[in-house]
Amino acid sequence: MPPPALTISSDDVLNDISTAPTTPDGSLTFSPVLQALRLREALEDNSRGKGRSARAGERSAPVLLSSVRSSEVENICCVGAGYVGGPTAAMIAFQNPHIKVTVVDRDSTRIDQWKSKHLPIHEPGLQSLIRIVRDGAKDFSFPNQPSQSFSEDTLSSSSRTSSCTSQCSDHDEQLYFPSRTPNLFFSTEVASCIADADIVMIAVNTPTKKRGLGAGRATNMTALEAVTRVTALNAKPGAIIVEKSTVPCQTADMIQNIFKSLRPEAAFEVLSNPEFLAEGTAIQDLLHPSRILIGSSSTPSGKRAAEALSSVYRSWVPKLRIKTINTYSSELAKLSANAFLAQRISSINSISAICEATGADISEISQSVGLDSRIGSQFLKAGVGFGGSCFKKDILSLCYIATSCGLPEVAQYWEQVLKINEWQGSRFVRRVLKHLNGTLVAKKLAVLGFAFKGGTGDVRESPSMECIKELLEDEPKEVAIFDPYCKPQEVKDEIERTCGKEVLSENGGPVEIYMDPYEACAGSHAVLVMTDAKLFRTLKSPSHHPSGLKDPRPFDRLQPTESEVFELEVFLEKTFGISDPLQRYVEEPECSPECRICDKTERNANEAGTLHENLKLDWARIAYHLATPKLVFDGKGVLDADIMIELGVNLVSVGVANDLHGS
Repeated sequence: MPPPALTISSDDVLNDISTAPTTPDGSLTFSPVLQALRLREALEDNSRGKGRSARAGERSAPVLLSSVRSSEVENICCVGAGYVGGPTAAMIAFQNPHIKVTVVDRDSTRIDQWKSKHLPIHEPGLQSLIRIVRDGAKDFSFPNQPSQSFSEDTLSSSSRTSSCTSQCSDHDEQLYFPSRTPNLFFSTEVASCIADADIVMIAVNTPTKKRGLGAGRATNMTALEAVTRVTALNAKPGAIIVEKSTVPCQTADMIQNIFKSLRPEAAFEVLSNPEFLAEGTAIQDLLHPSRILIGSSSTPSGKRAAEALSSVYRSWVPKLRIKTINTYSSELAKLSANAFLAQRISSINSISAICEATGADISEISQSVGLDSRIGSQFLKAGVGFGGSCFKKDILSLCYIATSCGLPEVAQYWEQVLKINEWQGSRFVRRVLKHLNGTLVAKKLAVLGFAFKGGTGDVRESPSMECIKELLEDEPKEVAIFDPYCKPQEVKDEIERTCGKEVLSENGGPVEIYMDPYEACAGSHAVLVMTDAKLFRTLKSPSHHPSGLKDPRPFDRLQPTESEVFELEVFLEKTFGISDPLQRYVEEPECSPECRICDKTERNANEAGTLHENLKLDWARIAYHLATPKLVFDGKGVLDADIMIELGVNLVSVGVANDLHGS
């Protein structure tokens, strides 16, 4: 029998939930000074002209904030240890040291990776975040003025000052942070972790159905339904169930019906809380979300549940960015957002074809259109098309919903976005063939970038894979693949799944996976740049700072927030090349002697993205070893034409007329 409800499941207690943040007095982000500052900001927002009763340093503020302690969320369970569940749980734990967060998954291999130094996914900043919340952190201090120079010696002399000294010092001296204990855990004990949770977040995969009714369009709800049943059987009465997975509209009703059928005597609220993360920037998206949507029913209990979840996010997200809407709207908002982003990509790609035919330049078109404030500049970069696990899947789901609602015209509209995307990739391949005289026989092609985008190792729905599949039809001598973020085995698995194992070099085929970009490109008749990874770029960064970041100091408060300190840590790491610049990490857990990932080859592949993050390819070296006519096809608009011409390269770019640059 599930354990009795804790305080948050009681209607009486939930009635007491305040709009004030719920992080307790002792947490890192809620010193008395910071509490008073935040209370003052809230009073100013809500009562302009009514005076300011809370001043920095007053002792009344902590008393007011502590009134919400009785309704505090203490335990969160996230079901699903993938691209959404892992980073989201890590950020919630990071910003709420008082909340125990557990990520559960039945895939023991994946859970073991989350527990080790070999995380299952690559995401810039994720490793640092995980080390703090999973392993705990030491106390540390740092100067509150921007540094012109930085070294480990500087840190060692200032990383252990007393709390009293730093709290009484001026802002230009040392700021002190206490140690913290681990509060993020990973487990395969799904049922027991669900049973302990005040909030259960469901973040499992919801791919497109491959068989049966709606195959090729409808969302496969198998995993979500299975998790819902396990949750219904084990959750304590009053637990809040949160959809994090991308789901069709009205899925919350399905979840609620399963709960009612399995636990008719208990009351549960189901919320929709979609994620809006982009792979490659997920940590920054979590640190600074454009919005947090919480969909709930309009009942009093639904609103109280939404308030409880909102209190978790308010630890670091401004209240104005947290929007509470109805459940159906929240579910549909996620699908709509991805559809609109994909639409913009297909729109600019359709214009790129006209540019190539007329002599216009797509980069100039994108800049001109983006200057219109009604349109904006985001997602107006022409290329080989979009990929990944979201855009195509979500548009197909939207089309299926529209068809099911008797709206075939709506479905046809969004289907055209996908058709343009597929056509753009095929058009790129035809262009490659044209410049290689219509044949690939006895020729080597180098493909730089295999993931669906730069900055991630995710190979799902990769445009690169689709192009390689078409290129193989023309029987090239070799297709050499390099990606700074992908593990070779995952690349092989995806190629085998799509084209068959016979195309791999180990089986006598033409496809070879390389760990070194220069070896991959050596002797190639053409290089295809297929992602916008930083490593491949020649375009100059607009930032004047070598790391592209700005030192966030000096901080305005005696105890900066965890977000502010995290940004300082990222700045120092990238600027000065120092690992753990604030000396707050404890030792990572050691792997067992049987750890297969500790094998040198696999470790290098697993950590390749981190190694290449701040490097740039030596295109002069690549150009020197290319076979004549030294063709480079820029499928992502990351190469500067003038630079490539100086190197003697014939550059072919998307959205630029067919005349070769440099010929």
